[in-house]
Amino acid sequence: MFIVSKPAQQQRAFWLRHLHNWHWISSALCLIGMILFAITGFTLNHAGDIEAHPVVSKKTGTIPANLLAKLVQEIPHRSKKTADQSLPQEMQTWLEQNLKIDVQAKAAEWSPEEIYVALPRPGGDAWLRIEMDTGALEYEKTERGMIAYLNDLHKGRNTGKAWSWFIDIFALACLIFCITGLFLLKMHANNRVLTWPLVTLGLVAPVLLAILFIH
Repeated sequence: MFIVSKPAQQQRAFWLRHLHNWHWISSALCLIGMILFAITGFTLNHAGDIEAHPVVSKKTGTIPANLLAKLVQEIPHRSKKTADQSLPQEMQTWLEQNLKIDVQAKAAEWSPEEIYVALPRPGGDAWLRIEMDTGALEYEKTERGMIAYLNDLHKGRNTGKAWSWFIDIFALACLIFCITGLFLLKMHANNRVLTWPLVTLGLVAPVLLAILFIH
């Protein structure tokens, strides 16, 4: 009968303990994100079958003459590619307080005729246009629903730096979860005869599908 030495048992216990710790911690960090990405993976794969009902809202108005004059003065400077192209802080504050339009840190397209601000967002789109001769403004927002919003979170579309960092950290946590899971499979494989056939199936199935059906 084969007897495992005590040092080998201690080493196995050491690795099992640490692998289990890393595995459960990474799984806890990944849990909600994996549910979200699994659901949105399905909805993205069936995007053509899921009907969307865009809701469009519009706002119009006229900016005060003093703000318009300041915008006109800013055109030569802000229209340069190297300049800060966002709207002046005073204009941002006026839009937020009077029309509930958030243009903070959004780059604008400046010209003598108009200022145009693209405001893309997850699950929708928006834009703002200001006519420089009259000060008339027009704002339009399109919302495509919760599924479109979640799909854009999945893709990281128009989500900003914070969400981009979250995706990177989430991907790292998933990688740790999978690698520690693989080592745990290896350490328990002797008692689970289907371990490596199932792992092989998980590898071979997508490879065969890609080779045979994706052209």
